[in-house]
Amino acid sequence: MKSIQSLTQQLEQWRQECATLYSRQTSSAEPPESRSGNNGSNRARRDRQSSASRIPPVSGPPLWKTGWKKRMNSTVHSPVSLVLAVVCLTGALGHRFYNQPQLAVGTIAPQSFEAPQDAKVKDVKTTEENRKAARIGSTPVLTIDRPVNQQINRVLEKVLQEGQQLRDIAGAFPFVNPSQLPLSAQRYLRQAPEWEYQALLAAVIEDKALSQALPNNSSNLSDSDSSTDVLQRSLLTPRGEEAVAALQGYRQQGDPDRFSALVNEMAQIRQRYTTALDAIERPSSVQSTRIFEPDLLELSDAEWQQTQIGIKQALEPMLSQGIPPGLPDNLLKSAAIAQLQERVPENAEALASTLLLKVLQPNLIKDLERTRDRAEQAAREVKPVYVSIEKGETIVAKGETISQAQFVLLDRFGMSRRKINWMGLFGFSGCVTVAVGIFWLVERRTHPKLRRRDRALVLMLSLSVPLLISLGVPYTSLPAVGLLVGSFYGSALGSTAIALLSFLLPIGMEIEGTYLVANAVGGILAGFLAGRMRSREELALVGGAVGGTQGVVYLLATLILSATAGSIWYTILGATALQALAGVAWCIIAIGLSPYLEHLFDLITPIRLAELANPNRPLLQRLATEAPGTFQHTLFVATLAEAAAKELHCNVELVRTGTLYHDIGKMHDALGFIENQMGGPNKHDDIDDPWTSAEIIKKHVSEGLVMARKCRLPKAIQAFIPEHQGTMLIAYFYHQAKQRAESEGREVRESDFRYVGPIPQSRETGIVMLADSCEAALRSLKEATPEDALNMVNKILKARWQDDQLVDSGLTREEMPKIAEIFVRVWQQFNHKRIAYPKGALSLQRK
Repeated sequence: MKSIQSLTQQLEQWRQECATLYSRQTSSAEPPESRSGNNGSNRARRDRQSSASRIPPVSGPPLWKTGWKKRMNSTVHSPVSLVLAVVCLTGALGHRFYNQPQLAVGTIAPQSFEAPQDAKVKDVKTTEENRKAARIGSTPVLTIDRPVNQQINRVLEKVLQEGQQLRDIAGAFPFVNPSQLPLSAQRYLRQAPEWEYQALLAAVIEDKALSQALPNNSSNLSDSDSSTDVLQRSLLTPRGEEAVAALQGYRQQGDPDRFSALVNEMAQIRQRYTTALDAIERPSSVQSTRIFEPDLLELSDAEWQQTQIGIKQALEPMLSQGIPPGLPDNLLKSAAIAQLQERVPENAEALASTLLLKVLQPNLIKDLERTRDRAEQAAREVKPVYVSIEKGETIVAKGETISQAQFVLLDRFGMSRRKINWMGLFGFSGCVTVAVGIFWLVERRTHPKLRRRDRALVLMLSLSVPLLISLGVPYTSLPAVGLLVGSFYGSALGSTAIALLSFLLPIGMEIEGTYLVANAVGGILAGFLAGRMRSREELALVGGAVGGTQGVVYLLATLILSATAGSIWYTILGATALQALAGVAWCIIAIGLSPYLEHLFDLITPIRLAELANPNRPLLQRLATEAPGTFQHTLFVATLAEAAAKELHCNVELVRTGTLYHDIGKMHDALGFIENQMGGPNKHDDIDDPWTSAEIIKKHVSEGLVMARKCRLPKAIQAFIPEHQGTMLIAYFYHQAKQRAESEGREVRESDFRYVGPIPQSRETGIVMLADSCEAALRSLKEATPEDALNMVNKILKARWQDDQLVDSGLTREEMPKIAEIFVRVWQQFNHKRIAYPKGALSLQRK
């Protein structure tokens, strides 16, 4: 064991010497002007020199591993992967070209074909089309909707009550016994204009004694000369003449006092009738328009009672027979009139039919189960279509366009010339290549950090669509694919993948257009919305929206593309509901699969990051309990890093979650870190060995990785653990070791006091490194001004830059001042002033 250890140490020493020699050779090979004045060359030279002095110890990974992650995340597509994607998609989607007949329906026969034997062949395609037409065209089964009937009866009761109220305003009718004064005369006396009514009274009154018993206006009329009476009499209409005769007869039947009482009562009767007419003109309380006509007041009380009873009796058989939706108004009116005959008075038929039509509405609803049974029964009753031919009979003549029946026979006898359509397949592969290229361009623009495993996942999800179609699954998985790709890689890639698949599917496979359009729209919507969601609850709501959209699109597409569906649109509602349920079901399946795919392919989605950032996660709870100082340090670093990430348009969710886990390794020896000692004795004072202390400090990185792997944290989160320290120098113990080495004559290697790395490989981990470096310094500032804080932060950031810790992070030198300003701004928010309470105020508060 000791010999192996000494051998490895010797190899390590040789490796350091080789790296140093190479650094010197490359440095001496630079041109003089490059060594003197070029900033970027100086930086590259510093990088080479510092890399030679930062060779990790034996316990750490070799240098070649520091760039492993970056190479794995390379955005360059290898030609092999692109060709593999094109081949796989062409093979899965190009079913149409594998066994394609050259002599298909619609092609011209190159020669005449005769039947080699008698045959009777079933035309499966035509039979299925006929059965589908029978299903759609079957008459739906309707059933009575009882709640609608109850509502119609309630509305009718309200209408009749309102009519009774209007008649009560007008008063009882007839107001005199019809045997003494005819109903026609009584109607005229109520509705005659005032001037005509006065002329009528003047014509009736002849003797002086009677006129003295009448009202003033009547007696004045009676005192007029005979010429005036003749003039007023001439103004009366024929109805007025009949009323004059009726009144004169009524006056002659009794004493003058009775006639005088009638004349006095007529003023009040006419006033009430006028009030009732005004009420009829106003909108009804049942409907927003007027319902009644003045004819309501012309019926006698007996006629009105008979009309009410007749309307109710007519309504009952109409509701029992049922009123289907879409019934023309003229047919409904004819049915109402037929039911009202013999049930209401003849002069009330118009009023009764109007009232009845006002309250009637369709009360038949579709019985889905019985309708489905009827549709299936209609489909079963469709007889299979057979094509018969005798031996020697010509199937199709040369130059003739091949029909469906002729194709069935040609295919039956093996004359359709089925084979692989290589030209079509190569053409289709060209379409697939274009589609893959479009996806690659969108990827480069919106999500350039896709890994090979990510592209493999997108390819697998895309291949699932034609696979399920080939297996006979009636509903495509486009909504599920759109939701998964959108939630994993963003809205742009999710929508693009579904749009391209929807374009390729009808070219390479047999699929019904309405199904494809509905599923494609649902999939595009799922991909677009899923990339914007931040919780699985929101994804569930997306599933509902996708299902509804898919059902509506299917309904509209069927109505547009089918010539017969418009007149019987309600027969396709069942298929529409199934499409909506299918969209919801696929989204539910996708939501259920997403956690497994996230773990299997090591994906970091906003939803998963939000779940990992939950402080109730076991690992974070342990950190808060076992290393409370480190936990508080983590929260402040997360606040700093999140603010900077938001300003620099980085992945804020990734920065927040990665920061929460970046120091979990400190739990292995919490008291070895100053923030957890809570003012107690420093453990390193007792150790009194800077090499051992440095190993304890560095160990929080390796132990943190062990914990992260044990808890199956994504690799993107694990990267924050080593990269936030990079290959920085543990300066305190390094200087302590140098002081001790001077007195003891001992050699101090800087590599023993540097973290093993790698340095930050992304902007997110670089920001966390800077925030972690500045956190302790900012917390130590109490009375400093913002300018002082900014100067100190700039010095720290400059030191990290000059130490070449950020060369692979993607952060630029121009962004350093912006990051420093953000850190100081956050520090000011935390370090805000408080009012100093006097001691007396504090004692009063305690009381």
